[in-house]
Amino acid sequence: MRVALLTEGGYPYVNGEGRLWCDRLVRGLGQHEFDVYALSRDERQEARGQVELPPQVTRVRTAPLWTLDDEALRAAGPRGGRGRQARRRFAECFKELADVVCRGGADGLGAGGSGSRGTAPGAGSDLVADRFANALYGLAELARDEGGLVGALRSETVVRALESACRAPGALRAARTARVSDLLVAAARIERALRPLSLDWYGDDALGAADLCHATSGGPAALPGLLAKHFAGVPLLVTEYGVQLRAHHLAAGGMDLSAPARALLASFHGLLTAEVYDQAVLITPGNTHARRWQERCGADRAKLRTVYPGMESGRFSEIGERGYDDLAAVPRTLLWVGRVEPAKDLISLLHAFAEVRGEEPGARLRIVAAPAEGPEAVDYLAQCRALAAQLFPDEAEGAHAVGDNPVSFEEIGGPQAPDLAEAYAAGGVIVLSSVVEGFPISLVEAMFCGRATVSTDVGAVVEVIGGTGLVVPPRNPRALAEACVALLRDPARCARLGAAARARALELFTVEQNVAAFRGIYLEIVSHCPVRRDALDEAGEPVPFAHPAEAYMPGRWAVAVGPAAACASASASGAEGDGVPSWAGTSGQRADERHQLKGAVV
Repeated sequence: MRVALLTEGGYPYVNGEGRLWCDRLVRGLGQHEFDVYALSRDERQEARGQVELPPQVTRVRTAPLWTLDDEALRAAGPRGGRGRQARRRFAECFKELADVVCRGGADGLGAGGSGSRGTAPGAGSDLVADRFANALYGLAELARDEGGLVGALRSETVVRALESACRAPGALRAARTARVSDLLVAAARIERALRPLSLDWYGDDALGAADLCHATSGGPAALPGLLAKHFAGVPLLVTEYGVQLRAHHLAAGGMDLSAPARALLASFHGLLTAEVYDQAVLITPGNTHARRWQERCGADRAKLRTVYPGMESGRFSEIGERGYDDLAAVPRTLLWVGRVEPAKDLISLLHAFAEVRGEEPGARLRIVAAPAEGPEAVDYLAQCRALAAQLFPDEAEGAHAVGDNPVSFEEIGGPQAPDLAEAYAAGGVIVLSSVVEGFPISLVEAMFCGRATVSTDVGAVVEVIGGTGLVVPPRNPRALAEACVALLRDPARCARLGAAARARALELFTVEQNVAAFRGIYLEIVSHCPVRRDALDEAGEPVPFAHPAEAYMPGRWAVAVGPAAACASASASGAEGDGVPSWAGTSGQRADERHQLKGAVV
């Protein structure tokens, strides 16, 4: 089959998010053809280039979300603004979109709320979702007919539509006070999110030729998949290892945005997320924590199927097989691995280690971090170093090497950087101190190495370790210290927990299990929701009855008159999360009926 992989700020760029798991997925499914459609986030990402792609990637198309060419801007939009009818169509569509956004998605939809046509209570939510969808696809059809809408989406018409909607009865309270500057900021960010509408990716020689669109996140990355389904009936699969709407809400707090602009953008992204979840055939969160967020944001529970991200275990196999070689010589070292940023709460870890040193004077702490990127990370690392020098003034002064200093800061990739597997091997207890966490990669690596862990109860931590490590509340240095001391004093317990952790990681978190899960999901979706394409003869004329119903049957025998009946039969008998849920057959049934009627007329 041909799979269109849709990414934003990720694969195939060298420093893209989710690059590793996408590359492992593509290489693991060599029997399929992959087309990559990538949206880049900044100039630096494009400048660093792309990874070497396997031969099954037959096409790569990219588009930037970070730049806007002035010449393209002048020519973009409804024929550069020359068509009166096109301008009227645009004004009508965007007015409806602005009205729904400014109302905040009534009855629980939008503005960070949840609900979709399949889950929200009452007919009001259905109406809101339908209005947003009508406006979105109306803009998409206009962009296809007129060659793009970049200019139109940055025009005065947009600002006026938002201003009118903010002043209308029923608008969000925060939106009512929006000034022109707020509307300009909101309009610019909405245009950026909707820029995929203006791409030429939706023809029969691009996304229209795919058998399946696989979006590796929600938001703008999934928007091309929505349009491929709208224009060509291509089924959409959405994978989120970090829920895009949650990431938007977390990032908005650190942005210099006014309350009105923040409210408008939250409403827009909430509505877009609900539409993505509503149109997706399946949604695959990376853990139960992400799954709960998706349900809150409007995802139908019947569509959700957890698929853990696959991680490479081979580099840690030797360390894991050795485990704790000699219980009498278990390292009295706490090890922390990750990116240095405030969410990792290294401040609490350092205070906890001060208490650990009071109980266990020979204990040491190694902080092995990726290079700090950005001023915030650099400043936070400096704060941590200063705190370490303050807490251990006599010991830390002038000491930098492991063994001379109870607290060491080491950089992954530096000239004297430790090998990551050997760093885990040198740690007696692996510590995670985060206050915000998605899928804890460092914990899984520690589990592959057969190491005991102490973690804060955030994100998917409890789900990942599953009872094979100790868990304490976040922002509680004393509890963190007590758990670390308990394991440092009990090497036999460390060995038991480490062995159980390694067995769990090898069962759930390997690349092999991830690839196998998506291999089955791909086949399931394509067999139950095939794309209907008319067969053409050499003259380009449709060939009647070229696709018999039996060709679409997923099973060996033709037990029903068409794929829609098979879809309905499978969904009626399947349990939640297995088979194909009832929503999968609806659009296919309508398409099949149209196909049969067309054949009968011919």
